[in-house]
Amino acid sequence: MRMIDLGSQRGHALHIMDTATSVDCGKEVRFRRSFRSLVECMVPCCGFQPSDSLSSDTESTLGSSSTVTGTFFGYRKGRVSFCLQDDTRSSPLLLLEFAVPTAYLAREMQHGVLRIALECDRQKEILSSCSLFNVPVWSMYCNGRKVGFAIRRQMTASDAAVLKQMQTVSVGAGVLPAAAANKSEVEAGDGGELLYLRAGFERVIGSHDSESFHMINPVGSSGQELSIFLLRT
Repeated sequence: MRMIDLGSQRGHALHIMDTATSVDCGKEVRFRRSFRSLVECMVPCCGFQPSDSLSSDTESTLGSSSTVTGTFFGYRKGRVSFCLQDDTRSSPLLLLEFAVPTAYLAREMQHGVLRIALECDRQKEILSSCSLFNVPVWSMYCNGRKVGFAIRRQMTASDAAVLKQMQTVSVGAGVLPAAAANKSEVEAGDGGELLYLRAGFERVIGSHDSESFHMINPVGSSGQELSIFLLRT
């Protein structure tokens, strides 16, 4: 797996590493540079401004919080997927595919604050009592603007291969080579490199109808603010 050591760059060309690496959560500067470099990699023309099936939702106490691993990944010209896991080696708790392309999400990240709200209608009987992690389709809002839908999907062999290659990455941002991509997707023009951003997220359970996930920055960091809200309205 080819990783980019984004944290050590100081305005020079990115250094390509041939071995797996991870980002030290305790070093604020390295994390912020990693995030900045990923966005610049996704959108080169824009500057940056400061298991075969998904596992069911784990039982949690309402009002409680815990820490999970969240991973954004997608081909440069393709759509973004978002995966939640208890840890980097566990089966996904939730796997969503966003209707927006990777480049769009990167542009929204430029501004330093990204709020993704996913809403479903509780009036539909099929959605009124199931776990939020089992809702099949969500209306998606990005920083207050409706941008289409997010779809819960089953993990594919390609997803499993990507997540397996990233098992040693706890926090960081980078690029996976074409070998990690599904050949049919590459041939379809999605691009040969798969971009990813992985971080710890604080999971807050507000009620049976609401949960939120807030990206954890290093202590004292004033870097990227990224939150995802699941709301049954």
